Amino acid sequence: MSSLSTNDDNERLDFPPTEILDTLLEVAIDASKRAGDIILGNACGAEVSERKANNRDLLTLIDPLCEKTIRETVLAKFPDHDFLGEEDVLPGKEASAAAIDAKLANSSSSYLWIVDPIDGTTNFVHGMPLCMPSIAVAYKGQVVVGVIHDPHRGETFTAVKGRGAHMNGKRIKVGQQSTLGDTIVAMGSPPAVESMEMSLKGVQVLMPKVRTIRMLGSAALMLAWVANGRLTCYWEYDLSSWDISAGAILIEEAGGKFTDLEGNDFNLRARKMCASNGLVHDEVLFALKEAGVV
Repeated sequence: MSSLSTNDDNERLDFPPTEILDTLLEVAIDASKRAGDIILGNACGAEVSERKANNRDLLTLIDPLCEKTIRETVLAKFPDHDFLGEEDVLPGKEASAAAIDAKLANSSSSYLWIVDPIDGTTNFVHGMPLCMPSIAVAYKGQVVVGVIHDPHRGETFTAVKGRGAHMNGKRIKVGQQSTLGDTIVAMGSPPAVESMEMSLKGVQVLMPKVRTIRMLGSAALMLAWVANGRLTCYWEYDLSSWDISAGAILIEEAGGKFTDLEGNDFNLRARKMCASNGLVHDEVLFALKEAGVV
C-alpha cells in the first residue's frame, strides 16, 4: 500500500491545501449525519420499492432520499464539485464500472464525491441496525477524505489523507493479530451469481484457518471495523467504488493495507478487494488464490 503522507507532503504532491481538506471533512460529516438521521427515522425497516439486479439487490424509497440529502448538502457548499451516487447508476457491475470510468475520464472538476447513501440496504429493509451512509471525496482521482457514519451506534469514522483515522475524534488503529488463527475475517453475501460462487470458495478455505468469519451485510461497516480493530480482515470478490472508497482511506490511515485480490494498490476502478491489518494480508490472499478465487 502506498505510504501515508504528511500535510506538507500533501501540498507538495498537489493535494488540496489544509483549509480545503478541513472543509471537505466538515461537509462530509454533516452530510453523513443528515442521512443517518433519515435512516434512524426509519430504523424499523422500509418497504422495497425496486429490485435491481435480482431479488437480493434491493432499493427502498429512503435510499434516493438519503442520496438527495447528501447531494444537496455537498453542492450547497461546493456547487462546482462532481458527484457520483449509487442511486444515479443502473444496476449491475458493468454499469457501476462504466460510471466511475466516465467520472474519472470526463469530470469538469478536480473533486469527485463518491457516495453510498445507505450501505447495507437489505439490513435496512429488515430493520437491522447494520446500515449507514458512506462518503468519500477524491481529488484528481485519489481519495483524500472518507467518512462512514454509523447512526445506530453514534460512531463517526473519519480519515483525511496524511492525518490518520479517527472514530468520534479519537485516533484508531487496525488490530495487531499476526497469526491467521487469531483473526476475525469478514466477507459478503453478494447478490451476483459469480461473486456468490467465489464467496463460497473463500468460506471453505478460510473457515478452518481463522478464528471465525462474519458476514454483516454492510461493506462500509466491515471496513470501518477493520480500521478500528474489531475485525482483522475483510475481503469481497466484486464491489463498486461507492462501497469501498471511504473505507479504503480509513484503513490506510489506520495503518492497515487495502489491495485488490492480486495484491495491487487500491484505485477507484478496483472491484475485487482485500482490507486488513496488514500483518495477515498476504496469507489471506494466498489462501483465496489457492481456493481458486480469481
